[in-house]
Amino acid sequence: MNIKVLLSSALLLISTSSTAETVFVSLEKDNAIAVVDPIAGKLIKTVNIGQRPRGIKLSPDAQTLYIAVSDDDTVLEVDANTLSVIGKLPSGEDPETFAINSLGTRMYVSNEDDNQVTVIDLQSKQAVATVAVGVEPEGIAVSPDNQWIVSASETTNMVHWIDAKTHEIKANTLVDPRPRALSFSADGQQLWVTSEINGSLMVIDVATKEITQRIHFAVPGVGKEKIQPVGVVVDDIHQWAYVALGPANRVAVVNAQTYKVEKYLLVGARVWNLAFSPDQQRLYTTNGVSHDISIIDLAEHKVTKSIAVGRYPWGLAVKP
Repeated sequence: MNIKVLLSSALLLISTSSTAETVFVSLEKDNAIAVVDPIAGKLIKTVNIGQRPRGIKLSPDAQTLYIAVSDDDTVLEVDANTLSVIGKLPSGEDPETFAINSLGTRMYVSNEDDNQVTVIDLQSKQAVATVAVGVEPEGIAVSPDNQWIVSASETTNMVHWIDAKTHEIKANTLVDPRPRALSFSADGQQLWVTSEINGSLMVIDVATKEITQRIHFAVPGVGKEKIQPVGVVVDDIHQWAYVALGPANRVAVVNAQTYKVEKYLLVGARVWNLAFSPDQQRLYTTNGVSHDISIIDLAEHKVTKSIAVGRYPWGLAVKP
């Protein structure tokens, strides 16, 4: 074979392997997870996993998949390569969302019915603490430096700042009604928080714990009552933020420097959660009522494909 053809083939293999990734999607009504090849744009398979799976995340080394199975009152540990269950974690009742620190040593679980956060040591697989927070905690995040665990209480309308070492609440920030999702900027200087009822997005300065920006949304042809911000993510270079607007069936594209909404992208029905591809060239969305996920090309801010995955997709995790 010609040396040029060999080199071309090798480069093609390298390019293909560098972009390969797998998207895992929790299916709330199917009691399963969907396994999707987003590059090929197809559903590979679904795997039965437990009762009412919602929150789903990968360990920092991408070898373990954690899935909150709410009606089983546990968080499952799943081998990310074989998809076999390898353990169960003592999450407290009705786990829905959780966060993992960057070291992969601690998990923080929102227990909505008990108004608390459960702290789990991932090495011993034991609950080591519980933290009483406001009413109906859901959104939860860990700061990039692992100093803060931040819990949003939907009914108390408050963000609680929990010291990761002492598990004590050090500060509270009053926010707009029904805060749903939290996302730290990559530099750890900002916390982005969505308000479902107020239809707003707040940017909180981590140093002062105060709101510095408040962003509202107006989608042409869509009633205000349908604009219900839920999932939010901010890219690593702090250029863009993306917000899932729930029943508005749109993802808002927000300039992270000017805080202006630049565009609304039409996706599936009741867009709920968001996840970047590892290279942050694509954004994936779960669309609960249309039972699919959407793929957004972030270079062009354009929806390129929707993939049917099963009943009520809720959360996503992306494996390189």
